[in-house]
Amino acid sequence: MYQPLLVFNEKGIYCQQADVYIDAWKPVDKCIITHGHADHSRWGHKKYITHKNNVPIIKHRLGEIVVSGKEWNESFTINGVKFSLHPAGHIVASSQVRVEYKGEVWVFTGDFKTEDDGIAEPFELVKCNTFITECTFGIPAFKWTPQEEVFSDINNWWAANRAENKTSVLFGYSLGKAQRLLKHLDPNIGKIYTHGAIENMTQVLRENYDFHQTTRVTRDTKKEDLLGNIVIAPPSAHGGTWIRKMVPFVTASASGWMTFRGARRRRAIDRGFVLSDHADWDGLLTTVKETGAEKVIATHGYTEIFSRYLREEMGLDARTEKTQYEEEGSETLKKEEDDISPSLSGTTQAKFNEDE
Repeated sequence: MYQPLLVFNEKGIYCQQADVYIDAWKPVDKCIITHGHADHSRWGHKKYITHKNNVPIIKHRLGEIVVSGKEWNESFTINGVKFSLHPAGHIVASSQVRVEYKGEVWVFTGDFKTEDDGIAEPFELVKCNTFITECTFGIPAFKWTPQEEVFSDINNWWAANRAENKTSVLFGYSLGKAQRLLKHLDPNIGKIYTHGAIENMTQVLRENYDFHQTTRVTRDTKKEDLLGNIVIAPPSAHGGTWIRKMVPFVTASASGWMTFRGARRRRAIDRGFVLSDHADWDGLLTTVKETGAEKVIATHGYTEIFSRYLREEMGLDARTEKTQYEEEGSETLKKEEDDISPSLSGTTQAKFNEDE
């Protein structure tokens, strides 16, 4: 009887032949970790395996753990099963996991994006028989503008705020998005300040990655110091007492969810920039096609819609599996989803023609 190389159970994605998990969401003996976000690298495993640049990240987040670091494309074999890690392009040190046994190849993407952002190791296409993919933004409404244009808008926004002697406060997740912002901000405009959580993580990453100089916001930082400059902060900092010392300030958020018309209003921010660390609709479809996979498993995101499209329009053997992965800090934007729901009804062909 055929036993799938990878199965989904109550603890995570499991390779029975090797007795090893990938991104398990409950404590296990041995776990391969794709990247440092909390939903994929959880506390409690006895042994962790990950890319070497991700080791300091998960140690920073999880404390003292038993972990071994691997190079890109370095093969390691466990009970006859060959594993290797390949760049996912999602955030710094994020991996896809290639699993091979008796000529059969599976790939688990973790989270990924196909655009080279200039800081994360660029996405590497890996051929396989079965492809396990996220689809966080797996509907046609999500099509990203090239990041050069987005960062031009962000820097112009900052410069305009500086001309009005206002502090620019830009929100992004403390691991991944924040460093991508730091990498592409123009330091000639002014000084770059950071929230403590972002500064702590960025200092960990400086061991392997290059960023502009930053200054931590502390209790001693004066409002006058911040005027005309920019502050990078996690979304959780919005609305708290921490931000009040920055008046007058202008806020913005960098997120793929800014595609939705109501997202900026719901988050009570002044400006939204569409910038995601996940693949958009075209990136997902192109990647699925180019892997050559005959079977596709859609995990977190718009799984039902995406897998149905793969079956009905691309003729693939596609299905869904439930996981406990989410975009870090994500929220369910039900109202905005309702705005596009008419295009998600009816036949698959009609639905996607309307959205495109």
